[in-house]
Parts: sequence; structure tokens; C-alpha cells
Amino acid sequence: MIDIKSLHKSYKMGSSSLHVLKGINFKVQEGELVAIMGSSGSGKSTLLNILGMLDVSDEGEYLLDKIEIKNLDETKAAKYRNQFLGFVFQSFNLINYKNAIENVALPLYYRGISRRERQDSALEYLEKVGLKNWAKHLPSELSGGQKQRVAIARALVSKPKVLLADEPTGALDSKTSNEVMALIQKINNEGKTILVVTHEPDIAQMCKRIVKLKDGVIVKDTITEQVVASNHV
Repeated sequence: MIDIKSLHKSYKMGSSSLHVLKGINFKVQEGELVAIMGSSGSGKSTLLNILGMLDVSDEGEYLLDKIEIKNLDETKAAKYRNQFLGFVFQSFNLINYKNAIENVALPLYYRGISRRERQDSALEYLEKVGLKNWAKHLPSELSGGQKQRVAIARALVSKPKVLLADEPTGALDSKTSNEVMALIQKINNEGKTILVVTHEPDIAQMCKRIVKLKDGVIVKDTITEQVVASNHV
């Protein structure tokens, strides 16, 4: 599903340059649930941005579902992002003046799907995340955990190949974090490929594989004995 070879990325810092990713090799098979860990400055955010086509590498190869991701203009990158990827962010990134169903339906609007079909799909995915009864509520009327579940429904509604979650529990307390991870595990168990960037070891243990980055290289890549999040809710 994801195949990265010899990936390098540097950023210009005045007259010098900062080498952030140093020859990363990384594969993810369909249906995996992978945690990407690393402290600040490890390169994990840069790797996620490249995976999400929000940034480009200087060297190396990135294949997503056997399509080479390189030399994309912004239009093509946006098309591939919409086609292949769903994003979940720490800060939810919901639109405050739109209710839950409108937020979830938004990616379908950009695909030119009819209003009726958008509403039906959005409601179906709100039901999947247990929020059908909150469809007409604004983000300000939802708890942090509910907002993140709306964000997950929005990420899934366009049926992406891969879900990229950047610190999805970072703004949540431990009980709510476990609830969100239980939902992520459920979606993964249905066959969805998911990458979770986290700095929290207990969240990483709820994934099936942990990849640790340090100073721009992968220092550890292990299959883990997955902690079942629903047992801790």
C-alpha cells in the first residue's frame, strides 16, 4: 500500500541546511495499523507531511497503491489526496459554523457529489462513529471526544485507501483517548490501513506495529502485542 525507498528531506536554514529525513525505507501493507513515534525533531511530522502529499522529498521514491508520488502539481496532489487519503488532526479542524453532518459531508462536496447523496453518506458515517443523534449539532455543542469522532467520520466518508492520524488523542483525556483508539481499532479491524503519529507510548501500544524515528532515521520497527482499547474504556 505504501512503499518508501531512500527518502531524504532537508530544509534551508539561512546559509545552512537541516537534514530532517536521512534515507528512510518504510513499507506499509494493506490493513496495517502502524504507530509512528519520535520526539520533537525526529522527523515524524515531516514523514507524515510527505505521506500526506503536503510536502515533497528531495530524494527517494514514494509509491502509494503502486502509483509513484512525485512531480505533482498542486491540482494533481489535491486530486490524489482526495482519492487516497483521509486525515485526522489533533485539533479536529472542524468548521465551527457547520453542524456535524455538514462537516462530514464536506469532502464529498469537493468531489461534486449531489447534496442528497452527500447527506446520506455523512449520516451513515456518523452512525458508524456513534454520533447519528448529534448530526445537527455544531462543534461548540460537542465534547472533545465527539469532535474527534466527527473528524474521523469526515476522514472516512470519501472511502480513502489510507487514514493518516496526526496525534489524534493529543487534545483528549485518557478515558476519551481510549474511546477514540477503540474506534480506530474497529475501523482497522474492518480492513482500513491506518498510520497514527503519536508521542504517547500507551497509544502506540494500541497499534499493531510501532516505528520509532530518531534524528531522521528509523531506529526501531517492531510488531507489537496490541492492547485492546475497548478493554480500557
